[in-house]
Amino acid sequence: MRLVIARCSVDYAGRLDAHLPEANRLIMLKADGCVAIHADGGAYKPLNWMNAPNTIVEIDDDDGHRWVVSNHKKETLTITLHEVLSDVSEELGDDPGLQKDGVEAHLQELLAASPTSIEEGLKLVRREYPTAIGPVDLLCRDESDQVVAIEVKRRGEIDGVEQLARYIERLQLDSSLGEVRGVYVAQSIKPQAKVLAESRGFTWVEVDYDELRGMKSDELKLF
Repeated sequence: MRLVIARCSVDYAGRLDAHLPEANRLIMLKADGCVAIHADGGAYKPLNWMNAPNTIVEIDDDDGHRWVVSNHKKETLTITLHEVLSDVSEELGDDPGLQKDGVEAHLQELLAASPTSIEEGLKLVRREYPTAIGPVDLLCRDESDQVVAIEVKRRGEIDGVEQLARYIERLQLDSSLGEVRGVYVAQSIKPQAKVLAESRGFTWVEVDYDELRGMKSDELKLF
């Protein structure tokens, strides 16, 4: 992990053009090649980023010191460093991954046992399907034999949608899987997460935990 605090400007060229004017920012370079640029606000979401795999080239010329980040999609992120205030690198080592709480882990088990509760015709390929950036909760195939990556959360927020997008990027590097589509599943999903999921081409499904456990609320009533 390399963390650089610098007065910088940033230019992105790809699906659209975007520019961040000169200001002090945090630049994060992760060991997997992911690059993210943060301001001092905006919570966890970066101002701009490039998901791995990337190629990073450092250039010194008359235009100053620049990092040019590019990927196979021909997207380019150019970071011009006007003044470096701090530059720290640290090896974080292997991460054990997110430990799901009991309900979320059990929800994943229930959905793996009954994938048709997510979508008619789904067949489970594997739980915790491995990728270089972590396991996909459920990998399935649909009625047309297309691969479906499913991210399961107790509460569906936008970070879960971003997580699913990163997994699908990794899965699509494996040509044997073919085209991969995503489904975001949770007990409840926030409106913003639904909008983001749809904008990424994913579908979303809200499921009833008690119903999956065979404990429908009407069965608990005395009258």
